[in-house]
Amino acid sequence: MRKFFAFLPAIALTLASAPAIGAETSPPPAKPAVATPESRLETLFGELKRERNERAAERIAARIFEEWNRSGSASVDLMMQWSQKAMQAEKFDVALDFLDQVVTLSPTYAEGWNRRATVHFMMRSFGKSMADIDRTLQLEPRHFGALAGLAQIMKERGSKELALNAYQRVLDIYPMMRSAQNEVATLSEELAGEGI
Repeated sequence: MRKFFAFLPAIALTLASAPAIGAETSPPPAKPAVATPESRLETLFGELKRERNERAAERIAARIFEEWNRSGSASVDLMMQWSQKAMQAEKFDVALDFLDQVVTLSPTYAEGWNRRATVHFMMRSFGKSMADIDRTLQLEPRHFGALAGLAQIMKERGSKELALNAYQRVLDIYPMMRSAQNEVATLSEELAGEGI
């Protein structure tokens, strides 16, 4: 009997420290959310818009391009590498063959369309380039590279006002892009001189 009473204080202490039945307990700490490509891009675009140092903005833009270059497919990534080498060697037909396969295999991969638009531009096939730029911008409306390409085509065609509008859209996304700033200044002066 004495042994029974000796255990009572130990049981009482155990019960006192245990949560009451039905009492709310705090949830376990939340696991950090895994960053998705889209959430990383959202963060980077926010930083790019706020950054006022040109070099720092260039680094952010490079990180955005790194995100855009991730296709999620080893085959597509390999063809993108091969297309880049062909472009550097000015073998544009070979580059187009690879890029045609890229956009067929991965039609929602914006950078495949943008790269093909670039090759068409280099071949001076502006209509085809603009079609691919349009598709790029449907998939990624913030693609400042595609917008700059569109602006360049408009400028080449003598459509200064459309070129100016496109460069201004670039600066809405990437305010510190020096080449777009220079183009906006030049085109604005030219159009003012023409009496628009």
